[in-house]
Amino acid sequence: MGFRILMVDNEPDVAELLRQRFRRETRQGTYVLHYAASGNEALDRLTGEIEPALLAVLSDINMPGMDGITLLGEIRLRFPNLPVMIVTAYGDDERRRRASEHGVAEFLTKPVDFDHLEHS
Repeated sequence: MGFRILMVDNEPDVAELLRQRFRRETRQGTYVLHYAASGNEALDRLTGEIEPALLAVLSDINMPGMDGITLLGEIRLRFPNLPVMIVTAYGDDERRRRASEHGVAEFLTKPVDFDHLEHS
């Protein structure tokens, strides 16, 4: 059974980009990709829909409603051992500081370096 990853982003293009980039790996069963369009949807999916346990969550930082840093904090409270990577087009120091305070596993800047992501 493959490594399960939850991608959280309100932009449908991002999910399609990941599907295309990792299509061989998903066909081979190396990765099983799950998607959520919001922080609230991600929390709903994490509370029982995705089994077995996830390897990691990749979340955009800027989303309507619950932003990625708030989602990161909620995941830390509910699933303290689940790594969360923040993906953003905005890599400013304040966002990095806030993400670090909430225990981010990694802070990735768009466009995502897929080779780096695959080895993270």
